[in-house]
Amino acid sequence: MEFSRFGRKMTSNAGILSLMDDLGKALLSGGENMIMMGGGNPGVVPEFRETVQQRLRTICDDSRLFHQLTGVYGPLCGDHGFVEGLASLLNREHGWDVGPENICLTNGSQTAFFYLFNLFGGLYEDGLRKKICLPLAPEYIGYADLGLEEELFVTTRPRIEYLDDGMFKYRVDFDELAIGDDIGAICVSRPTNPTGNVVTDREVEKLSKLAEEKNIPLIIDSAYGLPFPCMVYTDARPLWNKNTIVCLSLSKLGLPAIRTGIVVADENVVKALGSMNAIMSLTPTSVGATLMREIVKSGEIGKISHDLIQPFYKRKMENALGAVREQFAGIPCRIHKPEGAMFLWLWFEDLPISSLELYERLKKRGVLVVSGHYFFPGLRSAWKHKDECLRVTYAQDDDAIRRGIAIIAEEVKKAYSTSTP
Repeated sequence: MEFSRFGRKMTSNAGILSLMDDLGKALLSGGENMIMMGGGNPGVVPEFRETVQQRLRTICDDSRLFHQLTGVYGPLCGDHGFVEGLASLLNREHGWDVGPENICLTNGSQTAFFYLFNLFGGLYEDGLRKKICLPLAPEYIGYADLGLEEELFVTTRPRIEYLDDGMFKYRVDFDELAIGDDIGAICVSRPTNPTGNVVTDREVEKLSKLAEEKNIPLIIDSAYGLPFPCMVYTDARPLWNKNTIVCLSLSKLGLPAIRTGIVVADENVVKALGSMNAIMSLTPTSVGATLMREIVKSGEIGKISHDLIQPFYKRKMENALGAVREQFAGIPCRIHKPEGAMFLWLWFEDLPISSLELYERLKKRGVLVVSGHYFFPGLRSAWKHKDECLRVTYAQDDDAIRRGIAIIAEEVKKAYSTSTP
């Protein structure tokens, strides 16, 4: 049987497909011989896991709640109790002028971005084909193949700021950033996956102003960020206005399997997303909303984020960073300043092999990472830098991460040494 163009696109050699396939195969084999430093699967925060287990026990012991969890279709935009509680929390804690009509749940953030990118990008009634602008690359691997149309994204190369201690930071290059009439939306992840970069408040405000001037939305992917799960290790504040769409998630709290994405947007956008939910999946899953409803309504989610999640990952970041500094001594490696999320972004200047080849070598050694070249969707110009970087996840067991970093250092040393005349 022959597939359609859409079918071929959805089954092609996409970066996110390669990543998830690797993770799936490792899990099927028991993961015994593989150090998992590739995906964004969260680590286990014992206190949060116990909170969720206790909540699940309560639900299972209550026939009414259990029926809500498993036995009924929910509203198009998600469980009313959860949505109302979240709206109240965002107003109370962050001053966002939102109500339940401004919130829509989806079956995971990936689904939300499929909706949003195709809602604002693609062919319009006037014949204009609009694109999604990613003002900063590298950017999330999962965006690249979500467009129903080809070449949906346009990306601006960042400005690189060199810092002390072998670090650097990507900055939005506003001198080169062009928001023309062919742009349907601007999107940035914050913290940025894959680099852990936190776009500054000033950069967000400038992007918001540019979007408002063009009457297009600024989409902020805050799956790792503010106001929860708050995996941010630098000064930053959450931003929302009627021209901004903020995407949140329950995954990085430690609930990736329940697939609950959250979109906070203008009422018209939320209505559109509810319609897309109905067409694609009837309603979003109720599992995450039912599990977390009381935790959100009470405001406990803020305490969990600040007192458990953030320090848990900050400590892991410091552990991984220390291992890199120890193992990579003498190797031409720069580290993107780790300001958030659960990744280290390593830049091997003038690496004599591609990052994809390095990934393959590491895979044979039992270490799964992600090649940096996947993280530049929409960047049209050639840039050697794309093939000199790796994304390394530090969310899993600390000892395993240190072993993995040591193996990465060995393979990088080999690559540089074998190219020396």
